[in-house]
Amino acid sequence: METAIFANGCFWCTEAIFQRLQGVISVLPGYTGGRVKNPTYEQVSGGYTGHAEAIKIEFDPVLLSFRDLLEVFFSTHDPTTLNRQGHDEGDQYRSAVFYLSDHQKQEAEQFIAELERDHVFENPIVTQLVPLDVFYQAEDYHKDYYNQNSNKPYCQMVINPKLDKFKKKFASKLKG
Repeated sequence: METAIFANGCFWCTEAIFQRLQGVISVLPGYTGGRVKNPTYEQVSGGYTGHAEAIKIEFDPVLLSFRDLLEVFFSTHDPTTLNRQGHDEGDQYRSAVFYLSDHQKQEAEQFIAELERDHVFENPIVTQLVPLDVFYQAEDYHKDYYNQNSNKPYCQMVINPKLDKFKKKFASKLKG
C-alpha cells in the first residue's frame, strides 16, 4: 500500500470521489499544511490555522498508480483558482499535493508541466507542492460523509454533480 495526500476544496467532495476508484483502500478527511496542532473543523473552516482541508488516500499501486490519482485530482477541481473552489473561499480550500517522497514530488511536477504544456487549463495552475509534515484526521462526523448523508442538500446540489462528471470521465477506473 501507498499513501497520497491531496487538498482540493471541500473534503466531503474529494472523499466521495476518491472512494470510488478501483485500487483505493481507504480515504480519510483531515487537515494539513498549517501551524496549529490538532486543529478542529471550526478552527480550520474559520481560516485560523493555515491548514487545508485534505484527504489521505491509501491505495494499491498495483491497481492504481500515483499518476492515476494525479489525473483524477487535477480533473475534479479547478487548480487555477487560488484559495478557492466553487463557493468555498479561503486558504483552507487551496489546491495542494502534500507529497510523501521525492518520487511523488517529481511525478506531480512532471504532471503539472504536461498540463501547462498542453494548455489543459486557460489559466496557470496554482497548485502547491508541499512536503507533508503532519496530517490530522478530521472529526468522526466528517468520515464517509457523502455516503452517510447523500440526501442532504449540500450533497445533492454540490457533490452529486461532481460525482456524475467524475463517473463519466473515469468509468473504467471505478470500483465494480
